[in-house]
Amino acid sequence: MDVIAKSIFHTKGLREKSALAAIAGLALFSLTGCMTMDLFGGSKVDNSLSTGTVAAAAPPTEVSDEATVRNAVTSADLSKLNGQPLPWANASTGSAGVIDTIVENSETGAVCRQFRTSRHAYDGIATFSGKTCLVNGSNWQLLSFQQNG
Repeated sequence: MDVIAKSIFHTKGLREKSALAAIAGLALFSLTGCMTMDLFGGSKVDNSLSTGTVAAAAPPTEVSDEATVRNAVTSADLSKLNGQPLPWANASTGSAGVIDTIVENSETGAVCRQFRTSRHAYDGIATFSGKTCLVNGSNWQLLSFQQNG
């Protein structure tokens, strides 16, 4: 049996094979243009220029948890709470905790509440202390919220 059909590669002459190899090489070489190739060890990174930087903001989960705790502290009726712990939960972050201490005072002329709470989150359990005060008689402002020890 004789094979009468051959692939194009086998039926073309040297000229066509060379042209095909040149096209393939050119395509391969052009694809390496996106990669950095330091064949001679001469290229160095220029660190003399830098862009402006912006200070990192608090992660959104912490800000959201702070607001949730502030809302729980400021909306609590301390006369009905009678020293009992106050649970809180933040559905948007999955964090939860228990506010075990809320102390209200008005020594500075403004009504303020100091508190201590736990925070159970995906990154672990921690305790926080904070202070929120009534500003202009209508809005509660969180003045401090920091992790203990």
